[in-house]
Amino acid sequence: MSGGLYRSANAGWGDDRRSDGATYISAEPLNQPAIESIAPPQEQAAETSAATNSAVMAIGSLVSRGTGFLRTLALTAALGGALVGDAYTTAQILPGMVYEFLLGGILTSVLIPVLVRRRKSDADGGQAYAQRLLTLAVLALAVAVLLALIGARWLTWLYSSDQSSDAYKALVTRLSYLMLPMIFFTGLSALISAVLNTRGHFAAPMWAPILNNIVVIGTSLAYIVIFGAEILEPKEMTVGRILLIGGGTLLGVAIQAAGLLPALRKVGFRWRFRFDFRKLGLRELGRIGAWMFCYVAVSQIGLIVLFNLLNRAGKENAAGPLIYNNVFLLLMMAHGIIAVSIITALMPRMSAAAADGRYADLAADLSRGTRTVSAVLAPIAVCYAVLANPLAVTLFRYGAFSEENATATSLVLLVAAIALVPFAVSQLFTFAFYALPDTRTPALVNIPVVVLRIGVQVWLFAAFSASFAAAGMMIGNAVSYLAAAIVSAWLLRPKVGRIGFGTITRTLAKVAIAALGATLVGMLVVSRLPGDDTPSRLEAIVQLVIGGAAIGVIYLGLAAVLRIREITEVLDMVRRRLGQASK
Repeated sequence: MSGGLYRSANAGWGDDRRSDGATYISAEPLNQPAIESIAPPQEQAAETSAATNSAVMAIGSLVSRGTGFLRTLALTAALGGALVGDAYTTAQILPGMVYEFLLGGILTSVLIPVLVRRRKSDADGGQAYAQRLLTLAVLALAVAVLLALIGARWLTWLYSSDQSSDAYKALVTRLSYLMLPMIFFTGLSALISAVLNTRGHFAAPMWAPILNNIVVIGTSLAYIVIFGAEILEPKEMTVGRILLIGGGTLLGVAIQAAGLLPALRKVGFRWRFRFDFRKLGLRELGRIGAWMFCYVAVSQIGLIVLFNLLNRAGKENAAGPLIYNNVFLLLMMAHGIIAVSIITALMPRMSAAAADGRYADLAADLSRGTRTVSAVLAPIAVCYAVLANPLAVTLFRYGAFSEENATATSLVLLVAAIALVPFAVSQLFTFAFYALPDTRTPALVNIPVVVLRIGVQVWLFAAFSASFAAAGMMIGNAVSYLAAAIVSAWLLRPKVGRIGFGTITRTLAKVAIAALGATLVGMLVVSRLPGDDTPSRLEAIVQLVIGGAAIGVIYLGLAAVLRIREITEVLDMVRRRLGQASK
């Protein structure tokens, strides 16, 4: 249901959905008093373990996504926000699309719960099962790469607008020849990460993508040094330019996969090829995975429509795939640091709770997760909306990314801010279905959700000018995320019991009041600072620092007055840590 573009490698296998909430964001539970009051003593170890794993992944995710964002900035500076940058972004979506069809969605919805169960039930801790699974996946991924390379031109035609020039389509195809092998390494990384996660190892999957990001950052800088940062037409992209930027992107994913291999030995897993695939229970996996395939197929239809609309806009020098993707990655960075690392740690635990019939525990996690994710992400959404212009100038206006590109980015970011919280909540509920395990319901929910998204996006594209196209795509996303969250919550109740809608609604109302107050104060403060609609970089930085501080202080102050427990407990934790540090 994400509606996103290419999930950059810093997102990890559990991203973006890609991936991309739960109760914890640090080494201590945010709701520690509540947890202690409702959790039986024998479950305290599990709570502590989940919190510790969440802390490890939150730190790793922070660094990984930070370097991942630097990677985005470097690529943007090298290629610019015009047609060449759009072609690179379109070429990147092609391996992501094939990977999602083959493995991406099935991994989180089917294979993780199955690996957890086999880990608990098999005498060897599920090692032989995981070896068979890896063997089958390696073969399937290799075949997928071969087929994708053969059909590269058709894939380009599918995702490019029919109004795109021949030179643009040719550039997308040439880049895709270098990027499509990413399918193999992305899938391999995801599977290894899943095996590590089900064995309680969370650090390597969160830290390995940093290697990828460093390689691509170096590639982008080398591109700028060798060829310069200038706006080019697709026909001006030489073989050397294509080989450097496309080959460097592929190399980064390959190094990321290789960086995970030592961790397998650390957890006692030995890689051995096993070809007795009948013991995998392929019929059961196929039955469950068929619904996930339906989910992915419907989502890809929405993505095809999205890309065609964005490429039409890019042809008219408006915000196209690259600018849209940059903004989407900004949303995913916030979502990932707060929620994705937590969901990744929580998924095995939720799967175990569902397997044991402890639905009350799963429902409690959903309620606390919804409240916490909403309360913590709300001020970030306010910053994205109020500070969209200085953010676009400070983060992106370098090299071949022009002032016009930065202005277009700010409009998309302003609109996208409303999608952040609905996206996080909808993903939390989707993962709850996967933990049950139930892939049928999310797949069926996804059909009307994607139809709704496409309808809103096409209507907005037709009703407004091309300059509003990317922003219109974000509005369509936000509407569909909200619809998905509401419908999913309603369908989960018969399965897991009461989720606590009354408590959630009261918390969300308080969060909305605090966010509104922070928005009004932030707008007032920014309006009094130097810089107009096109601030210099120094003026933009001043607006970010002072405006962001004002938004944060007002939000925290109102949260304390309104007694938003999910925020006050974070502040109490920080005060305790500072007190301990001062002793």
